[in-house]
Amino acid sequence: MKLTPVAALCAAVIGVTGQQQVLGQRPDPPNIVLILTDDQDVRLSSLDYMPLVKKHLVDKGTYYDKHYCTTAVCCPARVTLMTGKAAHNTNITDVNPPYGGYPKFVRQGFNSAYLPVWLQEAGYNVYYTGKLFNAHNVDNYNSPYPAGFTTHDFLLDPFTYNYMNSSFQRNQDQPQSYEGEYVTDVLAQKAYGLLDEAVDAKQPFFLMIAPSAPHADIQNNSGSLTFDAPVSAPRHANMFQDIKVPRTANFNPDIPSGANWIRSLEKQNSTNVNWNDHFHRQRLRALQAVDEMVDGLFSRLDSHKLLQNTYIIYSSDNGFHIGNHRMQPGKSTGCEEDINVPLIIRGPNVAQNQTTQLVTSHTDIAATIFSLLDIPLREDFDGSPIPVSKKAIEEAETKRREHVQVEYWGFAGGEGIYDRRLHQNNTFKGIRVVAEECNLYYQIWCTNEHELYDMSNDPGQMHNLLEDGGKLYTLFGFPIGKVVQRLDALLMAQKSCKGKTCREPWKSLHPDGRVQNLKDAMAERFDGFYEAQIKVQWDYCHNGYVPEAEGPMFGDERVEFADSGLMWPDWV
Repeated sequence: MKLTPVAALCAAVIGVTGQQQVLGQRPDPPNIVLILTDDQDVRLSSLDYMPLVKKHLVDKGTYYDKHYCTTAVCCPARVTLMTGKAAHNTNITDVNPPYGGYPKFVRQGFNSAYLPVWLQEAGYNVYYTGKLFNAHNVDNYNSPYPAGFTTHDFLLDPFTYNYMNSSFQRNQDQPQSYEGEYVTDVLAQKAYGLLDEAVDAKQPFFLMIAPSAPHADIQNNSGSLTFDAPVSAPRHANMFQDIKVPRTANFNPDIPSGANWIRSLEKQNSTNVNWNDHFHRQRLRALQAVDEMVDGLFSRLDSHKLLQNTYIIYSSDNGFHIGNHRMQPGKSTGCEEDINVPLIIRGPNVAQNQTTQLVTSHTDIAATIFSLLDIPLREDFDGSPIPVSKKAIEEAETKRREHVQVEYWGFAGGEGIYDRRLHQNNTFKGIRVVAEECNLYYQIWCTNEHELYDMSNDPGQMHNLLEDGGKLYTLFGFPIGKVVQRLDALLMAQKSCKGKTCREPWKSLHPDGRVQNLKDAMAERFDGFYEAQIKVQWDYCHNGYVPEAEGPMFGDERVEFADSGLMWPDWV
């Protein structure tokens, strides 16, 4: 395949080349199919009820058990996935204007700088069907059209989450209503058609399919939105009649847990719990049509003899909770249920039937696609490529970062029929650390409440180790205060990071490279350095990303040590 002039320029000037090849140098460039569900959980075990995803993806690919979204709500998560940038670098932090949604995406300049555009510049045909971003609707779909697509067929608001009355918009056509047809079945047929079109074009392709399942059903009644349980296709309506939300330690607990607004929630009564079990069953039923669509895609990929040269990636924008910590169905918190999301990759040289504990996040997806397609990486990516071969995964187990930064701004709300209040001040920054010697989550709310959980012994995040100041506890052999000093410094380096600082935060703290993980940072010789660091704190709560609200930023001040006369971080 001949390299386009734009691709040649791109190869010359974009990012880090390393040992990567330009697309045109590969004799048979691979294809990518990316399937992105909406609000699909890991911790509520939804994948256990998708046998066809298991057959085609889990059994034939690699499952990344510790994959995280960095902002647990639809639009910010999707923009992060499509740009390789954390939400504090996109400044798209909500699902609607003024802080998010498609209009904000355009206003921030990303319509000319995101994955579809970059892939077209590299010589790929790009096809898309399903949900793109929130607030991409029947009125603004053409102002401007989303850039970067060979063919698109988008689901549009306000009908994106109306399972039996969806509206799609193809290329330059007017939106078309599919009233009375089940949305995932409509989507499946569009996906199959796009795949056929991609094959006929005889060019390497990227195909993204974004079903709205298993998101809550939303009806728009004269401008008023009504949330209800997801809707299944009629053929799946009677499945899973005895299934309930997993009764984990944090499910509707007898004692309150968490902090901020979560800690004030009342225990749900039996009627509420029963309805939430119904909501859970409806999610599983809604996912059955997605499961069937995956089967149909693999059948068609096989018939076109594309399976040996196509990477298939399966993920979700964010996770979901139901009843955990007494919360109504929803997302938008730093709880493991909300931030831990599915990631499965299948394709050439990908390890089969393997599960890895490598820490990965949505900031890594764009870089991973670049790497799989041998496109030079961009320096401004906040993430790094996810290893996919067995050898690469084994090597990464000792070298890859062990953490992911989590962030959120605004409010949280229930999506069921109970407690539809918007809980304010749901703004926070957190760090999730997964390593051989420790398994932690550390979070600071905009109210400056602190939480720390030992996820190995408390996977439900029920016991905040900082409730009493952490004075009575140790973690992996160290006093909690000493561990918190390191976690806080790591969070400070991450909460406003850009590019390389996001990818290598320990190096920003220790430029000599002697510290590459939390274990290294715990060395006694660094105690004075970490004691002296400026701590993460918020000046005030705000519903969007406003630097003035976020307190000190990394590099705002330098700490001088009288006994050494050196400035941090040089003295270590």
